[in-house]
Amino acid sequence: MIDPKHFRTVLGAYPTGVCVITSVDAAGLRTGLVVGSFTSISLDPPLVGFFPDKRSGSWPRIAATGRFCVNVLGADQLDLCRRFASRADDKFAELAHGHSPAGLPLLDNALAWIDCRIERVEDIGDHWLVVGAVEALDSRAGGTPLLFFRGQYHDAVEIAQGCNEKREITPFSHELRGG
Repeated sequence: MIDPKHFRTVLGAYPTGVCVITSVDAAGLRTGLVVGSFTSISLDPPLVGFFPDKRSGSWPRIAATGRFCVNVLGADQLDLCRRFASRADDKFAELAHGHSPAGLPLLDNALAWIDCRIERVEDIGDHWLVVGAVEALDSRAGGTPLLFFRGQYHDAVEIAQGCNEKREITPFSHELRGG
C-alpha cells in the first residue's frame, strides 16, 4: 500500500502552475476555487481539464453553471491564490475584476484566461476530472507564473532569467550546469 503522506511528498517534487477557476450563476452569484491540477488535454478539439477535490464546496456551484473560466495566476498574485483557496462565503467581496467574453469573472492581471463549457465530468478517486471545451482564450505579455512546488508557492522568475543560458543535465548527478 502507498502511504498517502509519502505519495504527496514525492508528487510535490513536480511543480505545478496555479489557476483560479471562476464562474457565475444565472442569479449573478460568483464562485471561484484554486487548482494546481490544470492541464491541456487536446488541440483538436481544444480541450482542457482540471481536478477539483470532491470535498470542495465551490465545485458543485461551478458545475451547476455548465461553464468556467481558467485564470492562470502570475507570481505577483499570491494574495488572490490565498483568497480563492479559503472557505470564505464570498471570495469576490470587494474584489474588482473584469469579465470574459462568456461573462465569467476574469481576474485582473491574470497571465492567461480560458473560457470553457463543461464537456464532461469523470469520477476519479477522491477528485473529479473536469473536461472543458475551450470557447475563447487569451494571454497577456510579460509576467511569470505562480508555481506550487514541495508544498510552497514560488516565483518562476529565475527560470525566465535563465532561458537564454544553455544548460544540460549530467546523467549521474542530475544537476544543472551552465554550458
